[in-house]
Parts: sequence; structure tokens; C-alpha cells
Amino acid sequence: MINELNERSRAIFRQIVDAYVETGEPVGSQSLAQRLNMQLSPASIRSVMADLQESGLLYSPHTSAGRVPTANGLRFFVDGLLEVGDITDDERASIEAHCAGTGRSVEESLSEVIQVLSGLSRCAGLVIAPKEDTRLKQIEFVPLSEDRALVILVTEDGRVENRVMEAPRGWTQSALVEAANFLNGRIRGRTLAELRAEILYEEARQRAELDALTNRVVDAGLATLAGSDERTTLIIRGRANLLDDVTAVEDLERIRDLFNTLETKQSVLQLLDLTREAEGVRIYIGAEDNIFNAAGCSVIVAPYVDSRERIIGAIGVIGPTRLNYARIIPMVDYTAKVLGRIMG
Repeated sequence: MINELNERSRAIFRQIVDAYVETGEPVGSQSLAQRLNMQLSPASIRSVMADLQESGLLYSPHTSAGRVPTANGLRFFVDGLLEVGDITDDERASIEAHCAGTGRSVEESLSEVIQVLSGLSRCAGLVIAPKEDTRLKQIEFVPLSEDRALVILVTEDGRVENRVMEAPRGWTQSALVEAANFLNGRIRGRTLAELRAEILYEEARQRAELDALTNRVVDAGLATLAGSDERTTLIIRGRANLLDDVTAVEDLERIRDLFNTLETKQSVLQLLDLTREAEGVRIYIGAEDNIFNAAGCSVIVAPYVDSRERIIGAIGVIGPTRLNYARIIPMVDYTAKVLGRIMG
């Protein structure tokens, strides 16, 4: 589509988006005539605006002559017309300072980083904390009912996690004890991923010494704990920033729906997990995702990697579709790179 627009149409469309980002208000031909460096009459500008609306890039929110960009128009702008800027030295220094704190847990550090990103961008900040490879100490199975058992996992740092397991048909107390003994003989000092790898390696040899029922208990226990090993932590800061420009009741309702979505967290994790599969900054605008469409929001998110270039988390912001993309995209990108350097 971008190749179909002539230079005049591109210039007018760029000015409409810039004015909309600044004010949040529909842009009319009179104000555009004042912003443009071209000698065009308001009538000529209105003609171009009508063509842009026909192309699906603009729409008129009410009976006024003003126009605002559609979600497709904003995507067109971001992909083809946006001139990405750079963050200031002060913004770099602030991000660096909050990333470099010592003596804090990973979650505390990320919480502070996302707080400063939220403040700088005036958006809500989102970050996925990396999965911690906790070293294990002990595992036990406790019967709960005819078909369920409790898996108790103790880590080397003293944390205890309980998970309910669907017990194999015909299980016995002795099978639970034998399975726990088998795992505890291999568990100390290993992460859960390392333990699973060790068990698979031994499967053809030493696990043949276990009876079939005990083997099924071992498999069920490892499968149950895998769910906890793969969980990620989502941290959200700066929700109040989304209310700054809300004036209409319907906008307030959409933001309330968004808050409910953020509280559930699972949908947001699914969206941010998409970033783990891509390189660089990802931008979701309005209807391009099912999660934030109702709130009329955009999401800018980027993965951060460790020293071995493995993606270990993602960080980003959510705000109105009229975000200052040129400023916030490099801000998110820089924060992700700093996080990767500090945490890798």
C-alpha cells in the first residue's frame, strides 16, 4: 500500500499521525494546512484525506471534519513511514542505574526496571522474569486419595513446593516410597531439567530394576513437577498511566476491561511468549491481537537474552494506540539490551 501513495499523500498522512499522537484529537484540514510545508489549500487536503479514508488508513470518529488514523493506518505508519528516534542520555542513565542494582532478587530488580520504563514511557510496563534453575534437595510423595498424591519438592535454598499428582492406577504406598527413594538418589544439586535428563539417560538401564508401577509413579511425579518448572513470572507496573487521557465513559469501560485482563495475567503471558520466538522489538496495534483490542491499546515488547544468546524473558509497555512509537520503540529495545547484559 505504501508504494501506492504519492509523496503528497504520505506527507499529509504523516502529519495526521503526528498531530494525533500529540493531541489525541481528530485532525482537520485547516490545522493540517498550517503544519504542512506545502502550498496546499484546505480543499486539496480534504480531497487527499478522503482518499486516505477510502483506503482504510483514516476514519472520522464523529460528524466533525477531522480524521484519526485507524489501527491499520497506524500499522502502515509504523512499518513504512516511522522514523525511529533515539533515547536521551538522561533516559539511558536512568535505565542503566536501575538495571545495575545489587543485593536484590531477580524479581525485585525487574520490578524496579519496569517501574522506571513505565515512568519514562508514561505507559503500563510489563516484564517476564526468567525461569530460575533452582537446585533441588528432596522429593516426597504423600497419598491423598485413591487416585491422587501430593508431590512435595524441597529446594536447596529451603523453598517447599507442593503439587497434586494424578496417581497411577493401582498405586501402593510402597511404590510411592520406592519412587521417592529412586529420585532422591539422583536429585541432590540438580535442577529439575537436569534430573529429567538423568532419568531418561538411566531409563534403559537402572530403571529396569524398578517394577512397572514404580516406574509409572516416577513418570507421573516428573510430569507433575514439569508444570512448575516451566512457569514464568509476570510483573506489571504503571497501570494508572493508562488513565491519564481517559475522558469518555466508554474509554473508561475499555480500560477497566484491560485491567481485568492484566489481573488474569495468563493472556498477557501468552502474548509476551510470542516475543520469545522472534528477534527484536515486536509491536501489536489494536485489533492485531485479541487481548488488547477491546481497550484500544498498543503493545511494544522485546525479548532479552543471556550471554549465550538464549531468550530468557521479555519486557515491554502497553499504552493507547496513539503512542509515541518513535520514542518508545528504542526505549524498550535499549532496556531489553541492558537487561540482557546485566542478567546474562
